[in-house]
Amino acid sequence: MNDSSWGASHGAGYAGAWPPPDQGPLPAGPAYDGHDARYTSETQPMPIVPDFPDAGRDAESPEGPGGRAGREDRGRGAAPLGGPLFRDENTQEPMHSPPPAAPQQPQPPQKKRAGRDLRAAIGVGVGLGAVIVASLFIVKAVFVGVIAVAVVVGLWELTARLQERKQIKAPLVPLAVGGAAMVAAGYVRGAEGAWVAMALTALAILVWRMTEPPEGYLRDVTAGVFAAFYVPFLATFVALMLSADDGPERVITFLVLTVVSDTGAYAVGWRFGKHKLAPRISPGKTREGLLGAVTFAMGAGALCMQFLVEDGTWWQGLLLGLAVAASATLGDLGESMIKRDLGIKDMGTLLPGHGGIMDRLDSLLPTAPVVWLLLVVFVGSG
Repeated sequence: MNDSSWGASHGAGYAGAWPPPDQGPLPAGPAYDGHDARYTSETQPMPIVPDFPDAGRDAESPEGPGGRAGREDRGRGAAPLGGPLFRDENTQEPMHSPPPAAPQQPQPPQKKRAGRDLRAAIGVGVGLGAVIVASLFIVKAVFVGVIAVAVVVGLWELTARLQERKQIKAPLVPLAVGGAAMVAAGYVRGAEGAWVAMALTALAILVWRMTEPPEGYLRDVTAGVFAAFYVPFLATFVALMLSADDGPERVITFLVLTVVSDTGAYAVGWRFGKHKLAPRISPGKTREGLLGAVTFAMGAGALCMQFLVEDGTWWQGLLLGLAVAASATLGDLGESMIKRDLGIKDMGTLLPGHGGIMDRLDSLLPTAPVVWLLLVVFVGSG
């Protein structure tokens, strides 16, 4: 065979220089039969191995496994890098089923718990009730002093929280002096005296605040006037009820209806409450609790008007109890708005199980003018 014919038949399988270099004499033996096995057509073809990129090449480059060429190779069935070439190479690890879980003991149902210390709350409530009853039926003027003390402490709590949480400096001295004078004027001079004392207290707040820098003046005096109206002025209506001939009975009716309304709302709402009344203001209050407050207050109102208040009748007590339940709930929600704005849970810690004085006056203060007005309408001013 000449060079040209050999190259035509074997050139496709030889990529070296042509003609091939002299390899020396061929070894003798029947296996070769005088031919070099490297250049015969009987040579077995080697399997074609795909040309993979170097390990250092960027996997996201066009030639890498994440690039266009790599995606085309995978589409043609090329084996992916890093995995086994044959299915049998996957080693199957023995499967172990998890041990059976131990049977859980049934847990007893959790009982609802009150949000406060009921023992402390009941003890403080009984103590306050004893002081109120004793001062009411011994010397009425002593009860005026009790109202004044509660007003001053409530103003102190409110102004302290305003300064701590909002940096609002409502002047406490004119508020305390004017608040106590407001209660006394209402008892002695009636509604006219209460309005005059309120106006003078507001003027004293404006003047007192002038002794400090003007920054925040409007904010501070506005908060001061609000505090004067919210605490002592509303409390003055209790003194107005006390000034009647049957004043102690009227005050007892007012206190009993408010406390019964709060108790009914708490008891029914804690046991049966499911539908929120005002979740953005007070998440603990429910519609069922409001129905409990109305029911309890109307029942207590009928009894108080029939047996305590002179010339009162049971149906008047039903209307009075309904109004008290509404005003007490609104008063509680109103102070909840204030406490949420301030970012606090209670106004103070003076009364164990209750919080502060303002936390007990929240429903009493807005209820006082409502009860005073309805009593005047039903049985007169006395």
